[in-house]
Amino acid sequence: MQCSWKAVLLLALASIAIQYTAIRTFTARSFHSCPVPNPMNCSLSQETESADRLCDESPTFAYNLSRKTHVLILATTRSGSSFVGQLFNQHFDVFYLFEPLYHVQYTLIPKLTQSKSTTDRRVMLGASRDLLRSLYDCDLYFLENYIKPQPVNHTTDRLFRRGASKALCSPPVCESLGPIDMHLEEGDCVKKCGTLNLTLATESCKEHGHVAIKTVRVPEVSDLRALVEDPRLNLKVIQLVRDPRGILASRSETFRDTYRLWRIWDGTGRKPYNLDVTQLTTVCEDFLNSVSTGLNRPPWLKGKYMLVRYEDLARNPMKKTEEIYGFLGIPMDSNVERWIQNNTRGDRSSAKHKYGTVRNSAATAEKWRFRLSYDIVEFTQNACQQVLAQLGYKMAGSEEELKNLSISLVEERDFLPFS
Repeated sequence: MQCSWKAVLLLALASIAIQYTAIRTFTARSFHSCPVPNPMNCSLSQETESADRLCDESPTFAYNLSRKTHVLILATTRSGSSFVGQLFNQHFDVFYLFEPLYHVQYTLIPKLTQSKSTTDRRVMLGASRDLLRSLYDCDLYFLENYIKPQPVNHTTDRLFRRGASKALCSPPVCESLGPIDMHLEEGDCVKKCGTLNLTLATESCKEHGHVAIKTVRVPEVSDLRALVEDPRLNLKVIQLVRDPRGILASRSETFRDTYRLWRIWDGTGRKPYNLDVTQLTTVCEDFLNSVSTGLNRPPWLKGKYMLVRYEDLARNPMKKTEEIYGFLGIPMDSNVERWIQNNTRGDRSSAKHKYGTVRNSAATAEKWRFRLSYDIVEFTQNACQQVLAQLGYKMAGSEEELKNLSISLVEERDFLPFS
């Protein structure tokens, strides 16, 4: 249904007022961000009412005087991001959230994973930036816009992977745990803690010195520029990359239905005519664009960007983690050191869950070399040649070279943080 010209004029005037208010807010003191009515919908009352409720019930904050460090782990699926997330989740003074942008994706664009639309991507990114800004401000009420069904009295049992966040499974958010429950499995957290109280979660966030968020739903670091440049945030981006050949092998194993045609090719030696090559090329293009931005060292990323290869972290997890914390300016925690020691030497039986983090990290980084046929490896190398060279991943010239682990396919590179 089309809006009348009066409604369009009203929306235009409202937009000007909102922009003016935003500018005043930006240069004054309020950090809080509230949702605005959707211009695609002529009915303003419901959304405005919801926005007013959120704004009335949520506190406003002054400048980031505490100088909390806000960390964003920028990654793609099956690149080792859950492992990196745990390096922050285990720190006693870091409030960690696992993939909160999941709710934005599946509320706004339920089929985004199949969509190639630039418009869809832009809508997703705009909403994602708003949510990230609010979460870094410890305003977890903003999540209620995207959790379905809508939380009642600020409580919900629908937060995606709640158990992956230690802070959401510990007092004061969860008071039902005893001393023996300090190292809960993800599923046990939800069973023992019950529904999540977002008011208690907000208080817990405020009590922590830093906030870290992991996401695989932002394609490139340039998409974060507005947040990086926001003086009310102290945002630092850890971009995690992995050899695209390893990502493809891991996705084919984990998402068996989605990557069925790749598995058919691997098993039969015949490439299906309807193979969706964008499942590979999109990863390479996003890596190339994002890493190029980071390595070009634009002024807005100075002191804000660190590139981490999963393979370097897997081979020397303690050293690399110390470098990451050094870049962030956060003291390393003994809990993190202990977690690394306990979770990077796992045997084959320890990686039971497809999103688990207990494994022999060095062996995992190389496992793709035995999972993919040489035909697929050669195809990947041709499709992603530019980004492989950029990130220091060597080509396998033959099947014999591919399977020979004494030949490293990862060049020694020192990607120093931009400081």
